[in-house]
Amino acid sequence: MNAARYPSRPGAAQRGLSLVELLVGVAIALFIAAAAGTLFAGNLRENRQLLLEARLMQDLRTAADIATRDLRRAGYWAGATDGVWAAGAGGVAANPHVALAPGSAASDAASFRYSRDATENNVVDSNEQFGFRLRNGAIELQLGAGNWQALTDAGTLTITAFDVTPTVQDIDLGAFCATPCPAGSATCPPHQQVRSLALLINGRLVADPSVTRSLRSTVRLRNDPVAGACAG
Repeated sequence: MNAARYPSRPGAAQRGLSLVELLVGVAIALFIAAAAGTLFAGNLRENRQLLLEARLMQDLRTAADIATRDLRRAGYWAGATDGVWAAGAGGVAANPHVALAPGSAASDAASFRYSRDATENNVVDSNEQFGFRLRNGAIELQLGAGNWQALTDAGTLTITAFDVTPTVQDIDLGAFCATPCPAGSATCPPHQQVRSLALLINGRLVADPSVTRSLRSTVRLRNDPVAGACAG
């Protein structure tokens, strides 16, 4: 009876999406796409930040490595045997390359010397003068008298601080003297100076000044000056 009054129609149970359902679906899809885009953009920003930080650290580390390597050679003297005291050997020659600045207080520059002669002539030649300094946001390297070259690229990073702090340890060598030193002697016993330098370099990227890094390094000078002599 009911079947006769309400005949079934093919496809009566199937119907399309309404406008409201379509808009809701589009909104959900846009929300998901926006979230995915935001996540992707965030990952790109983080990767870019990491690359910039890595680049800055690499540039600072390269500058510190070059400075450390060169400073370690400060005071090298090809005729070092002339400065060793021995009984009956006469006078002791002074190392002409021993000068080092800074000597006590921290500075934004360092100057030093070391021998480049195959046969030492005990003279500081023009090509045996070296140094580092901070100038116009860049670290400069001295290669010979008056010859300064940029060690860091001012167009890529700005060096905001370059500090060189010296430390000197004085060691009394009187225990190695066979004869006691005369009372009041200014040159006996001999003393050895153990020198080291602490480097601090701060820098920031030119492309993104918010990216800043700091690097510290310590270098122990290999050539220790000795002043004075044992009693003859």
